[in-house]
Amino acid sequence: MPVLPQHAEQPPHWAERRPAQSKVRSAQLRHLARPVLAVLSMGSVLTALIALRAAIHLWQLHA
Repeated sequence: MPVLPQHAEQPPHWAERRPAQSKVRSAQLRHLARPVLAVLSMGSVLTALIALRAAIHLWQLHA
């Protein structure tokens, strides 16, 4: 007599091993990821420059 119900003994569908990604798919992901990372890093730099400029203005305002 099993302790667990019948359906609980099988692994869930998301736990199954997936086949390895093809080289073409990996290349497509890298091709997409590079511009996305570039845009995100440019946004970070722009945000830092705006914050620095605001800090300089506030510092001069109170001086």
